[in-house]
Amino acid sequence: MSAMDPTEVFRQEASELFEVLEGALLDLGQRPDDRELVDSAFRALHTIKGSGAMFGFDKVASFTHEFETAFDRVRKGEIKPTQELISVALAAKDYIRALIEDPQSTDDVIGEAILDDLKRFVSFDQPSAPVAEITEAPPLAPAESKQAGWHLYLEFESHILRNGSNPLDLLEDLCKLGPCFVVPITDGIPFLDEMEPEDCYLKWDVKLHAACDKDAIDDVFMFVQDEMKLTLSPLEVVEAPAPAPLFNLLDEEPPAPTVEMPAPVVEVAAAPAVEQPIAKTEQKLESKPDTKPETKREERGIATVRVQAERLDELMDRVGELVIAQARLTQLASSGSDLSIKMIAEEIERLASSLRDTTMGARMVPIGSLFGRFRRLVHDLSRDLSKPVEFVTSGEDTELDKTMIECLADPLVHLIRNAIDHGIEDNATRAANGKAEQGRIELAAVHSGAQVLVTVKDNGGGLNTARIRAKAEEQGLIAAGAVLTDHEIHQFLFHPGFSTAQTISALSGRGVGMDVVKRTIENMRGSIDLSTRPGQGTTVTLRLPLTLAIIEGLLIRVGEGRYIIPLSAVEECVELTADDERSRGRNFLNVRGGLVPFLRLREIMSSSGSPDRHQKTIIISTGETRVGLVADQIIGNHQTVIKSLSKLHSDVTIFSGATILGDGTAALILDVAQLVALAQSKIEKQHINEAA
Repeated sequence: MSAMDPTEVFRQEASELFEVLEGALLDLGQRPDDRELVDSAFRALHTIKGSGAMFGFDKVASFTHEFETAFDRVRKGEIKPTQELISVALAAKDYIRALIEDPQSTDDVIGEAILDDLKRFVSFDQPSAPVAEITEAPPLAPAESKQAGWHLYLEFESHILRNGSNPLDLLEDLCKLGPCFVVPITDGIPFLDEMEPEDCYLKWDVKLHAACDKDAIDDVFMFVQDEMKLTLSPLEVVEAPAPAPLFNLLDEEPPAPTVEMPAPVVEVAAAPAVEQPIAKTEQKLESKPDTKPETKREERGIATVRVQAERLDELMDRVGELVIAQARLTQLASSGSDLSIKMIAEEIERLASSLRDTTMGARMVPIGSLFGRFRRLVHDLSRDLSKPVEFVTSGEDTELDKTMIECLADPLVHLIRNAIDHGIEDNATRAANGKAEQGRIELAAVHSGAQVLVTVKDNGGGLNTARIRAKAEEQGLIAAGAVLTDHEIHQFLFHPGFSTAQTISALSGRGVGMDVVKRTIENMRGSIDLSTRPGQGTTVTLRLPLTLAIIEGLLIRVGEGRYIIPLSAVEECVELTADDERSRGRNFLNVRGGLVPFLRLREIMSSSGSPDRHQKTIIISTGETRVGLVADQIIGNHQTVIKSLSKLHSDVTIFSGATILGDGTAALILDVAQLVALAQSKIEKQHINEAA
């Protein structure tokens, strides 16, 4: 496989930086006094600007530079970030993303308008408190009257240019603090044939003649402090000539600069009064980049490797083929009597199982990478609907297959939009009900056996069961006066075209959304549950398998055919008794005093021949519903490599895929959710017949 395009690498890294920037801005709206959040946002902006310039994205670099400049007053603490300022900053972030991902879709007018809004917000209260602080600053000057500036020694790591940082830009920023006398040190420059064009070989000796504090200098090198050695010491008054005498000296005695340029360095090294603090400063500041940052960079390089998703998919396919071949080898070994072949088959089975688990682990992604996307969604919906909403997440470390993460994004968007639009009440209604003004959306994930449970919970008004029932009767989905439980009524929300919204808006009202959610979740071999408490809120629970590639299955036989049931859906296996056989019209099992409906798979599959004498019933469950599946034989556990069915079989709903068995034959994988729905429809028909 060919190497990736460098610009594509930049786009991927920029995407990660956009997530960091967006998260920092959203957190800044909640914690405006958090200095670390401001620094984090600026770090991301600075990296995007530098990398963009290096890869030829000049518009990105230019716009981001203006963004930084306008936001600089926030970094200096002169103004606090307001919600309006955060909204404009998020719009600026979206514009930068568009410049990188789809430059043709952008317009310079939009960018200029965003920058104008940004400048307007950051300069809104310019003549207020910050000016007062500046006018009060001079009384502090006498305490530092002996200091005329700072003496700096700058040594950057050789690869700093490759990371998009330019030392000359940093020196230019340093000069903004006051007059600077900069001497480049060239003793590290190699011969021309040994020089790497992308490496930095210069060092700088700088005298800054400004009565600024050390924090101001640290701010200049904030983003590269892990990639440089900075030696810092104060200048004395005698060592900081005023600008006018310096120019006079240059005019009257032209040779003087050649003599005085190295002089301060010699004096600083020789003077006993200054030598000790310099030594301490050098030891303290130089030891930091020599130890911790280098260690961190080494750990990052060792801990993570960027791999294309296609390579992981290809590896998973190869492992799936290996599992199938291993199953065939095991079957051949079991049919023979050669012990050496059986030992080799067992060893290969162990190695294949280990390789399968390792490969599946490499495809696992923390679900927090998905949860972070919805913070912006909640922020924008809260603003557009004028509903203050707190967004809380938990279980971000829960891992799912990357394919599952990609498929889960759209259903969660629908659920969160519905929770804010329909679930959370407006301010007046919440106040009348004695609730807090701010609503709450909780998004959580947790492992439950071989499944992951993802819940979306709100503290709104809950589902209006009466309205849902009335709408269902109006659309002819149920007969008027039909006896249904609340759980059954709530299932109409997943019916295509069903909506209880009074008006159609940009967010809801067309009945498109929840049916898509259910269809998507079922295509992922998952299930969806609803629970609600009137006046207190609604909880939607998604039950999902860990992966869509290889699962543990239960292999059964029905007639001459063999089928796979996902093991995560199996609760228990019981034998079909003679009493159950005699009650053929009822189709209910008595399992420890509870009635469980069952389906005869021979009837569904239209199997020929007579059934086995001792049939088995596999109890499966999805959500709160339990159903029994009657089969002729339970063969046993089977590692199932899932293969998709062709489009010709798209109308066969009770199968979710197929797999290849050890003898080379195919076995169909049963769709548990569809079988449960089939059982429920049969029960409803039976109730209707009994009522008639």
